[in-house]
This record gives sequence, C-alpha cells and structure tokens, in this order.
Amino acid sequence: MASELKVDKIFNAGGDQDSGINLATNDTIKFDIATSTKATMASTGIVTIVGEGGTNTTNLQQGLAKAWVNFDGTASGAAARDSLNVSTMTDRGTGKFTITFATVMGNTNYNSVASATVGGEANYNRSAGAASNATNFSYLNTFESSGNTALVDAAYTSATFHGDLA
Repeated sequence: MASELKVDKIFNAGGDQDSGINLATNDTIKFDIATSTKATMASTGIVTIVGEGGTNTTNLQQGLAKAWVNFDGTASGAAARDSLNVSTMTDRGTGKFTITFATVMGNTNYNSVASATVGGEANYNRSAGAASNATNFSYLNTFESSGNTALVDAAYTSATFHGDLA
C-alpha cells in the first residue's frame, strides 16, 4: 500500500536554490483534485492539463506558440515592436520579410498565422501570410486583399508560429 503525505506547503528551509521534488526517472507527478487528475508532468517533461470541458486533455507544450512577432512593416529594417523567440528580422523589399527564430523549429511543418493592416478602421485592406517555412526562419509577405494581390508594406503586421521546437 502506498503512503500518503498531506501538507499545506513544500518549501526549501536550507536556502539553496537547487532543491525540488526528486522522483525516479519513470515517475509521473499527478495533480489530483477531488479524486480526479487535473494535470500530470511526465519524467520526459511533458505537461498534460485537463481542458475546459473537464474530460479532454491538452499537451501544454503543443498548445503554446513557439514564436511570435509584432512589427511595423513600413519602418526601415522592419524592427519588431515585441516578439518571442525571434532573433532577427530582415526587410527584403516591399511586402517581403524574413523572420529568423532564436531557437529553431523541429521541422518545416509548423503552422504560421499572420495578419497585416494599414491602421484605422477604414483601412483594414491588407493581408499577410507565410510564403515558405524553414526550421530557422519563415518568409512572410504582406499584400493587398481588396481584389489585388500586389505586395505592400503594412504598418501593423504580426505573425504567430505553432509547432515543435528542435
């Protein structure tokens, strides 16, 4: 029969910074509430959480964006306003950008979602999309969406990337 330990808090009284819960290599940490498992952490580091409906589970790592960027496509050099896992951006000409990842993707089959606008409610006439993917970068194009597919620069451009990191 397994033992059960009931505590309100686990803390490090010794003051060192490397303490934690140490388990055997094949163990899984389970978080149960009212006899129902709500989350697990496997020895591989995979974290699984029960979804909003209470029955389906979500792999935490798979559900997170691995990179994203928000930038002004009309600015010289297309500098990012803010980003995650983006090391550099290159302006390759009107409506053409290269987004380089700080940590590469595991393969070229990741998902890219992008949007672009000029700004102001009357000016939402730009579109954006990933032109091609590599593990270390993605090409992004911004273009007219009002029946014309000409490449254009857009003041408010953003892209999000989902997939596996290498």
